[in-house]
Amino acid sequence: MIRTATTANDPGETGHEREERERAQVEKYLLPNEEHVATVRRHPAVLIVPTAQAVIGLLVAFALTATLLRGRGAVLIWIVWSLWGLVMLRLVWEVWNWAVDYFVITSKRILLTSGVFTRSVAMMPLTKVTDMSFRRSFAGRLLGYGEFVVESAGQDQALHTIDHIPYPEELYQRVCERIFPDAAPKPPKPPKPDDLTIEAAAAEMVAADSAEMSESGSAEMSESGSAEMSDSRSDDTQVLDAPNEAEDD
Repeated sequence: MIRTATTANDPGETGHEREERERAQVEKYLLPNEEHVATVRRHPAVLIVPTAQAVIGLLVAFALTATLLRGRGAVLIWIVWSLWGLVMLRLVWEVWNWAVDYFVITSKRILLTSGVFTRSVAMMPLTKVTDMSFRRSFAGRLLGYGEFVVESAGQDQALHTIDHIPYPEELYQRVCERIFPDAAPKPPKPPKPDDLTIEAAAAEMVAADSAEMSESGSAEMSESGSAEMSDSRSDDTQVLDAPNEAEDD
């Protein structure tokens, strides 16, 4: 399975357990003969705007409470902080939605699940996809997300633009491999039994030739050694015979 976007999880939860838990969230939407390819959440950059609004609202509320609204009654202060509370609730809602939304790639479809209380699943069969591309803005290149644009043969399509997708290049390749299986690199074919037999016979012949060469080399070395030893013995005999002849004289 492909990597998943990082989330706040139980500190004792391992990566494999988190991956299995996230996969279980989308398994119920898959068909029995459908192969799961990848599951990701949208990039956390989707939460930048509501987070910035909550932080700015907090600073504004503090500033108004400490300056303009000081001594003017508790009602105005309560209204300001109530407004900031609404902004904070919106941030919590966006985080909750982000945590349960998944972009799923299978062997037959691409899906986008969304919704907290009411779940909705947008689906596009890969057989109807005529074109697919992705765009990356300057912020997307800096933060690592992109946007998918899907074109289909039909007029009405549930999925057209999918924004804030993490790892866009990798996911784009995964989808294209499913849409255009002929263009995907094929694994090397295993050798045939006949090829294995030929290779084994060739290896045996090489081993036999090596053994013959080693045996012939050993025989030549032994013959040359015997010849040298006999020559040295004959020389010694001649040296010993020479003094004896001198004594007889």
